[in-house]
Amino acid sequence: MKKFFRILLWTLVALIFVGTFVYLFINSKPKETRYEIVTPETGDVERTTILTGTIEPRDEIEIKPQVSGIISEINVEAGDMVKEGDVVARIKVIPDEGQLSSALSRIESAKIALEDAKAKHERNTMLLDKKVISREEYENTATTLAQAKAELSAAQDAYSIVKEGVSRTNAKESNTLVRATITGLVLDVPVKVGSSVIQANTMNDGTTVATVADMNNLIFKGKVDETEVGLLKVQQPMEISIGALPDLHLDAFIENIAPKGTETNGANTFEIKAAINIPEGQQLRAGYSANASVTLNKASDVLTIPESVIEWAGDKMYVYVLTDSVDGQKFDRTEITTGISDGMKIEVTSGISAVTRLRGQVINDKVPNFDKK
Repeated sequence: MKKFFRILLWTLVALIFVGTFVYLFINSKPKETRYEIVTPETGDVERTTILTGTIEPRDEIEIKPQVSGIISEINVEAGDMVKEGDVVARIKVIPDEGQLSSALSRIESAKIALEDAKAKHERNTMLLDKKVISREEYENTATTLAQAKAELSAAQDAYSIVKEGVSRTNAKESNTLVRATITGLVLDVPVKVGSSVIQANTMNDGTTVATVADMNNLIFKGKVDETEVGLLKVQQPMEISIGALPDLHLDAFIENIAPKGTETNGANTFEIKAAINIPEGQQLRAGYSANASVTLNKASDVLTIPESVIEWAGDKMYVYVLTDSVDGQKFDRTEITTGISDGMKIEVTSGISAVTRLRGQVINDKVPNFDKK
């Protein structure tokens, strides 16, 4: 009985050893790699680029005061429509003491001159009635009297302008009234009642009372990389999409490409301006972030293949052409020349035909392997 169990044990050990050897031998044999077969197709290929930028008014005007002073009244707020000439704000002038004193002195001098002219003219009037003086002498004093009256009126007007900033004779056109210079939408009113403002001069740009823009005349302003700017041209169409309005797509065309680039994060970019066609009734806001899609190149009815089947070697490109599939897949490495690419598929100009079958992705382990032939 013991002999039987001993033989059984050694038999099991032998079977396990032989089974392990067979298993290792089978698994050590190289597996045949199987590839997906790809056929070229005829279709269209477009190379496009996306420009990032903003929607801006073509004409955005800063309304500035013509005199320095304090804002006493504001008649508009952001979002209001104004017409050219509408009063945006009113300024209270803070007079300069030196100018005020000079204006008062001018009034006193004008009054003295007027009194003197009156006295002389009245005397000459009596002398003319007695025929003691000539008509010419009488007319001279009359002219002097008229000039004296005009000078007093001018002096009083000048005093009013210095003190209040308002002319007595032309109050409607006073410099204290800040008026809109264009018809459009008020984008911003950066001042409040009581704010001090200064007029523009050679030393500063002056205080902006309001910003007005024509929102019916908008442009897209963006930047393009130097590697693509040479493919753009004026009047080239583009499609504008706005992040805040995902369902809105606007047509536009390039109207200006900057002749000089600027360096941004180590790369040279060029500013692009494009005129936007706004549908009737559509309201847009200044400052919207937007993207512009531009077609750089396009080829129609050309032979195309997926870029994934191409092998790059330096400046050359190769594909693997199926030559035999009876005893296993066999491929021939073939050089090709290409044209336009859209990132997924690429135009083939020579090297293969429409009936050529190409090696694609590995099927049995789903891992691309272009090093095996």
